[in-house]
Amino acid sequence: MRIFDPHIHMTSRTTDDYEAMHAAGVRALVEPAFWLGQPRTSPASFFDYFDSLLGWEPFRAAQYGIAHHCTIALNPKEANDPRCVPVLDELPRYLVKDQVVAVGEVGYDSMTPAEDTALATQLQLAADHDLPALVHTPHRDKLAGLRRTLDVVQESALAPDRVLIDHLNETTVKEAKDSGCWLGFSVYPDTKMDEERMIAILRSYGPEQVLVNSAADWGRSDPLKTRRVGDLMLAEGFTEDEVDRVLWRNPVAFYGLSGRLNLDIAVTEATHEGNSILRGGA
Repeated sequence: MRIFDPHIHMTSRTTDDYEAMHAAGVRALVEPAFWLGQPRTSPASFFDYFDSLLGWEPFRAAQYGIAHHCTIALNPKEANDPRCVPVLDELPRYLVKDQVVAVGEVGYDSMTPAEDTALATQLQLAADHDLPALVHTPHRDKLAGLRRTLDVVQESALAPDRVLIDHLNETTVKEAKDSGCWLGFSVYPDTKMDEERMIAILRSYGPEQVLVNSAADWGRSDPLKTRRVGDLMLAEGFTEDEVDRVLWRNPVAFYGLSGRLNLDIAVTEATHEGNSILRGGA
């Protein structure tokens, strides 16, 4: 089983996770820019973070046979902090980088006017740079957040078939599918979706334009949830082709819209800027 995790925050994971993911069949991933759990206090901290998504994390992933790409954006939560908003002006210099395959995560957290502005601005940046967009739907008032998101997408210069609406569930999947956007589902141990609910959605709506991700981060999460979904799909009678479509071909198709997706594992130097992944090693 080959797996492409289209949304996982490896900055907050260990090298053991990379090793376990490769053993489970993960050969590619996309790491969206997101918040760190506590507020950043200046735009400079974003730039160091973006640089790590373009350098250190691809290096770490390559050591374990995994192709790493990222998405870049001002995330919805921090779009409300005036200290962070100047990041929007600096995004274009990152959006031209080869490993950036979408603008994201953009979208809503609390559905504020500041988030409206950040979302509209970044959808325009995606259109300007011929990139797709990864959109985060809020954890609260999810259906209202989806509808507000779709209104902004409709008003933007970005076609719906270049937008991935993530963190969907049973209450939002139909309207998201009807919009023509791609459909993203995050499978978590306790919250969001679980494997059984994901199977039910696939039975009801089919595998077309569906992406399943672990969204694993610094909270209670599991970077092997993609594999667990694939195993359950097979156990529940889905074909190997359907599993491959959901866990590989669909994310390849969506992020391939960027024209930058490269699934070859890069041959790296022994160190990245003088540092290896081995403590005390060469």
